[in-house]
Amino acid sequence: MTLGHEFGAGAACLKCKDKCEGFELHFWRKICRNCKCGLAEHDVSMNSEENKKVGKLFEDTKYTGLIAKLKTDGIPSYKGNMMTVTLPASATAYIVPPTQAQALAVRYIELLPPEKRPVAGTEGAAYRRQQMARQLPEHDQDPSMCHELTPAEVKQMQQFVRKYKDEALGVGDVMLPEEMAAVQAGGQGGAGGVGAGGAPGTCHHCQQPMRLGEPAVYAERAGYDKLWHPACFVCCTCSELLVDMIYFWKKGKLYCGRHYGDSEKPRCGGCDELIFSNEYTQAEGQNWHLKHFCCFECDCILAGETYVMENEKPVCKPCYMKSYAVKCAACQNAVEPEAQRVSYGEHHWHAEPECFKCSGCSKCLMGQRFMAVQGFLFCSVECKKKTMA
Repeated sequence: MTLGHEFGAGAACLKCKDKCEGFELHFWRKICRNCKCGLAEHDVSMNSEENKKVGKLFEDTKYTGLIAKLKTDGIPSYKGNMMTVTLPASATAYIVPPTQAQALAVRYIELLPPEKRPVAGTEGAAYRRQQMARQLPEHDQDPSMCHELTPAEVKQMQQFVRKYKDEALGVGDVMLPEEMAAVQAGGQGGAGGVGAGGAPGTCHHCQQPMRLGEPAVYAERAGYDKLWHPACFVCCTCSELLVDMIYFWKKGKLYCGRHYGDSEKPRCGGCDELIFSNEYTQAEGQNWHLKHFCCFECDCILAGETYVMENEKPVCKPCYMKSYAVKCAACQNAVEPEAQRVSYGEHHWHAEPECFKCSGCSKCLMGQRFMAVQGFLFCSVECKKKTMA
């Protein structure tokens, strides 16, 4: 057994390369302490963790039997709630939703954008992995994955999870529209999902017609009178494919897990967890746990302190001066965040007469026309010639 913070320790960052010393989880942020990237950006084998996450998500739901079947040791072709299909001609492995026919599953994959097809060992597989981490955060499902929840907050979160499992959570089904029509006609005397004259109907997302013989995605909570093109089964907020077709249905719209959570509760901009406390703060267009409105570099609490937003993250003044402040090309001192400055290309100056002046005659250039050459300022061609000669 290992502690949660030990998982993936030391793994190389796929984004930062050699700049990162290896993955080290921050004690309450969901990022690496060394490079500030998430676990999904590091070279960590996530298969077993993804299976655990999906399995836990569907615990105590009507899908429990399905997940148990898919995780059975005697069915090696399944991974988590997905199936691996191998094409004999090319021996290409696909990770696809469980369907009755292998050919239908492969056709489903072919209708996805090429760069997002979850083909083992490709960019699409990496996309699926990253989307799994983003769309289905463990800390939206499991109180034990959250930082210092009070007993009351744990209870609220458990009620929240129970509610979405009962009312919103589902897994898409892949089926030919004409087959679904036959099932509906036999069971209910209707032809759900198929229009007049046997036409498959239109996609609920793009409103474009479906084609006969092309697989469609159905969502039980939406009703089987609605169907989607495989590439159109996306979250209404982020427009990303719903990873493994796991969706949340609310008020006539499809959501990924993350954005369903955001539609129900505020999310902390520091720890990325949903906020179940009645007390929290709002700053810079985001919500924050009271203790989590901190400097992104040193974690000092910023309430009542001067801070600067860098890459949408708050940074205290000392850390800003150390890591982010630009240097004045004249005096070589760092420019403080509240100080006025003049920038030209990659060069910066204090907006003060003693710094923003001609390098030849020392004339103040504030409000005047100037020339900038290799970090030097000039009031005229003559001064430039004299100085650069």
